[in-house]
Amino acid sequence: MKKPNLITRMFGKFKSIQSTMLVSFSALMVLAMLVFMVIAMRYTSGTIYENSINYMSQIIQQVNYDIDTYIEYMENISSIIAKSSDVPRYLFDQNQTEAEREAEKERILTQFQTIMESRDDIYNVAAVAKNGRYIINRGDDELTGYVDIESLDWYQAAMESKSGIAVSSSHVQNAIQSSYKWVITLSRALVNNQTGEREGLFFVDLNYSAISDLCNNNSIEEKGYIFVLDAEGNIVYHPKQQLMYGGLKTENIDAIMECEEDSLIIDEGGESKLYTMSKSKRTGWTVVGAAYTSELLKNNEQAQMWYLLVASILLLAVIGISGIISREITKPIRSLRDSMRKVQNGQFDTHVEVITENEIGSLGRSFNLMTSEIRALMEQNVYEQKQKRKSELKALQAQINPHFLYNTLDSIIWMSEAGENDEVVEMTSALARLLRQSISNDQEEVELEKEIEYVKNYLTIQKMRYKDKLEFFIYVDPRVAHVPVIKLVLQPLVENAIYHGIKYKETKGNLKIYAKPVDGRVEIVVADDGIGMDEDVMEHIFDEHRKEQKRNGVGVPNVQKRLQLQYGSEYGIRYESVKGAGTKVVITIPTDGGRTDEKMDD
Repeated sequence: MKKPNLITRMFGKFKSIQSTMLVSFSALMVLAMLVFMVIAMRYTSGTIYENSINYMSQIIQQVNYDIDTYIEYMENISSIIAKSSDVPRYLFDQNQTEAEREAEKERILTQFQTIMESRDDIYNVAAVAKNGRYIINRGDDELTGYVDIESLDWYQAAMESKSGIAVSSSHVQNAIQSSYKWVITLSRALVNNQTGEREGLFFVDLNYSAISDLCNNNSIEEKGYIFVLDAEGNIVYHPKQQLMYGGLKTENIDAIMECEEDSLIIDEGGESKLYTMSKSKRTGWTVVGAAYTSELLKNNEQAQMWYLLVASILLLAVIGISGIISREITKPIRSLRDSMRKVQNGQFDTHVEVITENEIGSLGRSFNLMTSEIRALMEQNVYEQKQKRKSELKALQAQINPHFLYNTLDSIIWMSEAGENDEVVEMTSALARLLRQSISNDQEEVELEKEIEYVKNYLTIQKMRYKDKLEFFIYVDPRVAHVPVIKLVLQPLVENAIYHGIKYKETKGNLKIYAKPVDGRVEIVVADDGIGMDEDVMEHIFDEHRKEQKRNGVGVPNVQKRLQLQYGSEYGIRYESVKGAGTKVVITIPTDGGRTDEKMDD
């Protein structure tokens, strides 16, 4: 036997093909939905990251552009001052008179005042020289005596710069007395035209809030922020700069400075940050946008909920449609199954409507052909059985035992010679009636009283033959007198009672025949007080091979078979016998005559 494969074992447990198809479609749909959900969620997350990076890149590029524009504007201001002749003459010309120097100073201070009044974001405007000369703001401020300005980073950066221009990171300006503000210093080296060397410096202290405003004007999500690093990784601006300097907050500056890409994701204690960078070619600064990935992906959760909702709706719709489709597909199969059950219960006139041309339709056509053949064979069999029964009945009707006939005729001759004319007339009349009934009437059934009449004629002959050996008693309840019964069911049993029961009894034997209604049925009893039967004979009374149980070809098995074929297995003959005490045969038939030929044909 071929071992079933895995799929057969999995789906073979379902009791219907519709359930198998529905579960299969649903399982495939769930699998497809899961694959779709995984791909869609990954794609959505990737798209959100990509869009977030593009969005943040645009913001920080704009911030970078704004800062570059701002610094360029300040560079232009410093260029105007540095390239004018007033500042260099005031700082480097040793031949000026005191009056000329004061006049020069007034012109420079006027320029400085104009610059400071026109821009709120400028804290300090100053020019200093190595020779100790300087001019600051409105002329009232002085350099801090304890600070060597030439040692400051922003001073050295401008002096060492190729372009002579430098922009510092944020710092506290301590070079000017009473200032000490957070500033960003734009410095430009001044060249002494007499020596051709850089011997001085012009610088502008920009308000720290100017850069802060440029960064804060562009927001990144709710918790996102922008900060600026210089070329060395020092913080130019940070929204939480005081916390940074106090060590209460840190940024992954090293990773940011080492990153060669435009974006970077860093995990910080279970929460990730997305950094997007843009470096300025003018200042060398790096503008960095920072955003928490959880903040960026908050819309992703909403998208996932929508995906789940849509997937659930689609799944329910597919299951419903699958149920309808599977029901329609399996409808011919269910119809074929129901028809098979009807055939199994004996309804061979069942017909399956074939509405498809596929394999199921082919099965339906084959089923219809099969049932038609079976129905034809059964009708033929019923017809043959009916004809056989009619032939058997005719044979039985014509099958009077020759010995019985010879013995009866001998008895008539003997009684005639003895002058017993009345007895001769009675026996001859009984024989005539017996012969007439046996060869007349082709009907298979007769009324019970006629079957009793036939037996009565037979017993009349037997009683006259055996004289003092036989007595009989017959009674038929009027309520069952007209109940139809098949022919020749009593005579064989009566004959057996005489030849196998009473004949071997030393004294006169008594035979009783009576019919009456019992529990909705008709019981016909043939009882004798003969020698009876033992248990072995009782057990085999209906065996076909017991030839000794019949004398005229109509034995007990034959009678039993005819009764049950006509009325059903619940009817027929029942024997009760006691060895040495007699035998009782009970024939049970229905009160309405049971199944007719027409019923059997159905």
